[in-house]
Amino acid sequence: MKFTQEHEEIRRNLKRFIDNEINPHVDEWEAAEQFPAHEVFKKLGDLGMLGLTKPEAYGGAGLDYSYAMVMAETLGHIQCGGVPMAIGVQTDMATPALARFGSDELRKEFLAPAITGDYVACIGVSEPGAGSDVASIKTSARKDGGDYVINGAKMWITNSLQADFMCLLANTSEGAAHKNKTLIVLPMKTKGVTVAKKIRKIGMMSSDTGLIHFDDVRVPQRYRIGEEGAGFTYQMQQFQEERLWAAASSVQGLTRTLNDTIEYIRERKMFGQTVLDFQYVHYRLAELKTEIEALRALTYRACEMYVAGEDVTELASMAKLKAGRLRREVSDSCLQYWGGMGYTWDNPVSRAYRDGRLGSIGGGSDETMLGIICKYMHILPKK
Repeated sequence: MKFTQEHEEIRRNLKRFIDNEINPHVDEWEAAEQFPAHEVFKKLGDLGMLGLTKPEAYGGAGLDYSYAMVMAETLGHIQCGGVPMAIGVQTDMATPALARFGSDELRKEFLAPAITGDYVACIGVSEPGAGSDVASIKTSARKDGGDYVINGAKMWITNSLQADFMCLLANTSEGAAHKNKTLIVLPMKTKGVTVAKKIRKIGMMSSDTGLIHFDDVRVPQRYRIGEEGAGFTYQMQQFQEERLWAAASSVQGLTRTLNDTIEYIRERKMFGQTVLDFQYVHYRLAELKTEIEALRALTYRACEMYVAGEDVTELASMAKLKAGRLRREVSDSCLQYWGGMGYTWDNPVSRAYRDGRLGSIGGGSDETMLGIICKYMHILPKK
């Protein structure tokens, strides 16, 4: 993949911002189990980072997806997983459908302030009884006059404790599961929206995650994104960008975990030599480096195809699957070489171990990715 001067400028500016404005505070935010999303997003908005691919008419840069991929990859320099994940929700998970299919009025009201960083967004798909199985969601939005009346719950919602609005997927009819869903913009301060609890996790500590209840929540029907009943299709399109983002954002973090480990075990001595000098160890690190570069190549290829307008569902699923598994494999192998130090809470590799475990669950589980790949290979059994 060829990068232009503009790509490299985005990379340099974002890396400088991360070094100055994010990494010095990561330990504090991890301990607090929340980072100041409005403050950080506003600064990112001022840098022009939250709307790289969004329409210029609403404050975006109007660039192709390769620029978003460079941003996602650069976010891997952040020394935790929670903050980049929250940023990715804002740029690549909660706003793509709004940018593509929202009315002019809706985009002015919600997309524009999300691009400037004045609004924090979240995506409402997963529920207590439906995560990767999107077709099984139960949250409903029935018409009443000029409004939708929403009832149900959403769970595992990143940014939800600080969000100004949610991109909500809800059932709007009793029809087929793939044709009865609609995406709706839901302001989080609307009467009837309740943050039932903040969910504590084993990783991604700096990112707030909530269980949200909706009790007769009224929003105007003009807050609908695109066509009624097309929400499932729109969400599947959003998932392509989410999964490409998950793969791209993993590469740099994996590389950092590997390099941190090499630096440490180059000095750590056992049985008269450094840990790095053991043949099994340096061979294993060479294997992991090869796997990381294979992930990078797969992600770049998928990005090039996506920019060209091709369907990348299969490749995006492969990249997401590979990224999730590598985040487990790399951190687990590297942690072993740190010995007892690797088992301490504040160790960077143990943080990568905890944060990275989500990669095989969130945004579509490994099993869901395998099912999609099997479908494209025409080997999935028919029901």
